[in-house]
Amino acid sequence: MHRKVWLGLLFFAAAALFFGRDHLFDWDSIEIEAERSRRFAQAALGVPLAGTPDLKDFDGRLTAYGLSLGAPVFIRIFKREFELELWMKRGDSFHRFATYPICRWSGSLGPKLSEGDSQAPEGFYTVDAKALNPASRWHRSFNLGFPNVFDRAHQRTGSFIMVHGGCASIGCYAMTDAVVDEIWRIITAALKGGQPRFHVHVFPFRMSAENLQRRAEARWISFWRELKLGHDAFEETFVPPKVSLCQGRYSFAPGQPGGDGSHEIDARCPGTARPRS
Repeated sequence: MHRKVWLGLLFFAAAALFFGRDHLFDWDSIEIEAERSRRFAQAALGVPLAGTPDLKDFDGRLTAYGLSLGAPVFIRIFKREFELELWMKRGDSFHRFATYPICRWSGSLGPKLSEGDSQAPEGFYTVDAKALNPASRWHRSFNLGFPNVFDRAHQRTGSFIMVHGGCASIGCYAMTDAVVDEIWRIITAALKGGQPRFHVHVFPFRMSAENLQRRAEARWISFWRELKLGHDAFEETFVPPKVSLCQGRYSFAPGQPGGDGSHEIDARCPGTARPRS
């Protein structure tokens, strides 16, 4: 009995040292590390990750959802769940086409703060054709555009934060080559079809009230509540919301039915007149 107690204490002490003082008894971090190891092992064996859609039936899946290649797109990422959602426009709103498993992301729950911290970012980003790299070291990639106007306002630094293939990450979101190929096919068709840019919204976890309450004492809870406002704005209309920076905080306006979700993130408060040139 005493041996089990001591082993338990040693486990928690090791976890505290590994994850840092700020993460003592942080089960999110412990479970995330275990999930990373499991997914990396699967990818190394060439086994598709659980939840991967039938990539060979791409056309059939499009038809089943009534979606068309070339329609505007929108992406959401949920770090804790290791999931990337891809939405496509049909009619006046966006409809979820697929939820892909993320093979790997690095760091912990919370935003990226500085160059070299190996932290995958959270927030609201836009991607245009210039951000795409068809000959990436990691098969194919697109740059999230970190730091955005919010990140720069808070002196956050970093560069070359990507969504890419493979299953390795130093601040990026790695999707495996096969999955990133399908994502690539959809986003390039959307950009060629006339959408000037698409939004990528990155959240720490599924933004339910329960998930926030569970982490009410976390360092980043105020920031996460801010992100939830943008999450909920999309859920109101299923059109990506207009995102702006106002007094150092994100501000959101629900997207209008029929919109393609291609607006840039505005560095001014909503309603602020543009300066005359």
